Amino acid sequence: MVYLWTRDVYLRDRVAAVSNRTGEVKNGEAMEVVAHGRRFLQVKTASGQVGWLPERAVIDAKTYGEFQKLAEDSAKDWVVAEGTLRNDMYLHLKPGRDTDRLYLLPANAKVAMLKRASVPRYSAEEAARIEAMKPEKEALPGEPARPDQVMEDWWLVRDRKGATGWMLGSRVDADVSYTVGQYAEGMKIMGNYRIATVHDADAPGGPANEPEYVMALSQLKQGLPYDFDQIRVFTWSLRHHRYETAFRLRGIEGYFPITITSEPAKGGGTEPVFQFTIAGTPDVTLDPETGIAKPAHPRTIAFALRETLVKRVGADMGPIPVMRGEAKKTPVRKRRRRR
Repeated sequence: MVYLWTRDVYLRDRVAAVSNRTGEVKNGEAMEVVAHGRRFLQVKTASGQVGWLPERAVIDAKTYGEFQKLAEDSAKDWVVAEGTLRNDMYLHLKPGRDTDRLYLLPANAKVAMLKRASVPRYSAEEAARIEAMKPEKEALPGEPARPDQVMEDWWLVRDRKGATGWMLGSRVDADVSYTVGQYAEGMKIMGNYRIATVHDADAPGGPANEPEYVMALSQLKQGLPYDFDQIRVFTWSLRHHRYETAFRLRGIEGYFPITITSEPAKGGGTEPVFQFTIAGTPDVTLDPETGIAKPAHPRTIAFALRETLVKRVGADMGPIPVMRGEAKKTPVRKRRRRR
């Protein structure tokens, strides 16, 4: 058995410059091999169509089984965000441009984003060849050296039909409501989660239930050893009838998933709680197979939303480390203009 990984192709009655179409095969469709030729296979589809197609257009049953195992292993993974594809994209078995691929998802398809990984864009041999082609340039004092590898992000995603695989992170965007997405401030929104709902009886458009959000953001860089570096909480103002920032935490090294739960409140009832993982030490391990970054000593940080205030809760109440360069800068006094 073989499976088509390319776009839809036509089966031909013979391998020749002039041939007739005997059928059409869809992406991901299973076929039985009837005969082998030079760089071509004669196959039979489930509907009984028989014809020839290029051998390079299919994967074998073993590779297909690995795709099925990947889908089974990630079936219960926490969904980081719902995303939308920018272009037609293939799903790969592992992160990397040269890895096996199978499913072709169309542009604007909706997918569930499960895990993020960072891998080198080029192989070691290709990176050395590209570096050798660059003109020699003496580094200036204090100028950082050229990086050995250009990194790029990949996401493990699952579409609504269950097709699972890795795809380029730059070709998928997390779905975010425009009302809060406009406050990204030049950063990449990694995930947006509804934490509570407020009823505004005096809203300009009439009474409405307005959701409140927890948002995870990151720099517009690839290959970072963490998933996000900023958390923001947007609450709905009943006085001004708009979203306002109730909480912001910058300069952290955060890791997915961000979970939303509820706990008993002091005055009765319940209050929403969101929690995430940060690195307790600078040590971060990288999975050699997938490139997924995990902190060696993770810490779970939790916050509770009490009306419009965000309070630290949970067992871990220790200080949250901030990355270098995120401290508040001293404002520079402007030079007075001479008259």
